[in-house]
Amino acid sequence: MSFSVPDFRRKWSCRGYMSAGAAMVTAALGLSVVLAERAEARKYPAPFDIFNLGTPRPRAAVHAAKKIPLPKPRPDEAPKASSDEARPEADGKPSPDNKPSPDKPTADKPAEAAPPPEKQVSACRLALTEEIAIAPSIPDIRGPGACGGEDLVRLEAIVLPDKRKVAVKPAAILRCTMASAIADWVRKDMVPLATGLGSTISDLDNFDSFECRGRNRVVGAMLSEHGKANALDVRAIKLANGQSIGFTDRTMSRDVRERVLHSVCARFSTVLGPGSDWYHEDHIHLDLAQRRNDYRICQWNVWDPLPQIAPLLPAERPEEAPPREVAAKPEAKDGSDDAAAEKSPAPSDKRASDDNKAKPHKPATKKRR
Repeated sequence: MSFSVPDFRRKWSCRGYMSAGAAMVTAALGLSVVLAERAEARKYPAPFDIFNLGTPRPRAAVHAAKKIPLPKPRPDEAPKASSDEARPEADGKPSPDNKPSPDKPTADKPAEAAPPPEKQVSACRLALTEEIAIAPSIPDIRGPGACGGEDLVRLEAIVLPDKRKVAVKPAAILRCTMASAIADWVRKDMVPLATGLGSTISDLDNFDSFECRGRNRVVGAMLSEHGKANALDVRAIKLANGQSIGFTDRTMSRDVRERVLHSVCARFSTVLGPGSDWYHEDHIHLDLAQRRNDYRICQWNVWDPLPQIAPLLPAERPEEAPPREVAAKPEAKDGSDDAAAEKSPAPSDKRASDDNKAKPHKPATKKRR
């Protein structure tokens, strides 16, 4: 490639001493544009470089790692570490002197769950002492459909004020509040009743207590208070002299049964007995169901005692009774019955007239009666 002044003047339109300066400025601008494009191309990869293998990106400056000072060695006069403290393991293996403690969690043995906090004792449980009833606490029951409850006890016996015990047969599973109400009822109401009969209470006949079921054992019915351990079915109380006071026994004195009725209706929110429905004809249902405005239900009909001798056959017809044909006729007005009686002779008169027709006629004579 040759270079000459005429060619230079023909290519560049500038003349004079300014033509050389203009060429240098043009070259500098072109070089700056090329350098700027290369710098911009380093920031972004090529359009078709999907694996980012194009122009290498500038690496961040690597700072020199600082030296971390090591801890000072343990002095000889320092006390030795206790065996309970964990020691560092060398090369990933536990040292023979540092055996894993069975009480502490390790990599192979996971940490055990913390024990649940102790449940606070209820006020009813504190009040229901052994001087009132033998009722040990039992664990909470969580059944299907909110069946069960909390603060449950097994009522085994009721302790009377004179330290005698009334056995609950069989033992009843109840809430503490229900068990306390049963104990108060027996101690304060049934003991005076038995004393009036000349004896003391020995047993309480438990017909049913806790049972996870619907009302009256009907499928699909609402949960019964028995399913909440908040009800007790009682049939009778037995006395020490062998006598039994059946609450639905019609041979029992009506006055005794009415006293029981008034006592239970004053203490429990629900009382069901004979007359309420045919499910409670042979026992008494007691519970402490909570209702709006403290509404209570007391449905128990104290039936009268049965007669001693039931009339099986109708009484004999008295001799002075009128004939059945006459008694069966409706009463007539204005003495029409008397007229009909005169017109229609009695069957005996008809027989007599027939006999008179057959025999020869004789004058009739009247007889005095």
